[in-house]
Amino acid sequence: MDCFGSVGNSGTPFVGMVNTLPFFAPPKKELDSLVGNFPQAIENLIKKIKTDKKGLFIALDDINGLASKEEFANWYKSFADYVATHLPDFPVIIVIIGLPQNRDTLSNLQPSLMRIFRVIEIEKLSDSEVKTFVKQAFKKVSMKVDSVALDVIVRYSSGLPLLMHEIGDALYWSDNDGVIDENDVYGGIVEAAKKVGKKYIDPKVERAIKSKRYRSILKKLAPGKIRMSFTKKSIEAELNANEKKVFHNFLKRFRVLGIIELDTEEGPGAYRFVNQIYAVYNYLQSNF
Repeated sequence: MDCFGSVGNSGTPFVGMVNTLPFFAPPKKELDSLVGNFPQAIENLIKKIKTDKKGLFIALDDINGLASKEEFANWYKSFADYVATHLPDFPVIIVIIGLPQNRDTLSNLQPSLMRIFRVIEIEKLSDSEVKTFVKQAFKKVSMKVDSVALDVIVRYSSGLPLLMHEIGDALYWSDNDGVIDENDVYGGIVEAAKKVGKKYIDPKVERAIKSKRYRSILKKLAPGKIRMSFTKKSIEAELNANEKKVFHNFLKRFRVLGIIELDTEEGPGAYRFVNQIYAVYNYLQSNF
């Protein structure tokens, strides 16, 4: 994005530029007005840039907090309806970026949104794509990643951009010599796991799981070491009688939450964490 200027009838410049990155800092008194008149504000911006630009691309990233708010769902529906009925020439693409469960939440809050959205599933990156991205990203800030550390990043990021970002961010801020090596990378993995866990796992578990038996079972998935996968039989052998009574429901619930999945490669009764960062976080929560 490199086409931001003033937005709104007052002409207050609240979108500035740092190189080509937008800086958004509206005065607080204008926020309510902007929300209520968002289509008109964007239309005014388009008019100001139309001689130089063909349109706008707006990305709403990391919408976990917004997705659960009925106010946001209704606001976006009203915004889309206004554009459809009043603005025939509206060269704007808005991409709402989030996890599949965010889409499900919005659908429950405002079912009409599903006819507005065009869903684009973003596949996991291949190992080679992750390596290329990581090397280029660190090169831009004059840092290097050795081959051992790079392989570790590839393994723990699981091809997911979100995990790549968290791991890379943790490594960038913790490094002190400009070279990411094996001594650095595992510390970065741990920090990334803490952030991802608190942002994505804790809310799921806190909202959906109140049972002390469930929490006790979760701890037994990390018995003093990081366990990426397990079998139903092996875990059952470690459970007490009360835990065994709810273990089947535990597995079903955690699959629905997207924390574990069937490990078809290992055969019937085998499970694994959806990504390795989840396993690392569960280990940290269970042992420290």
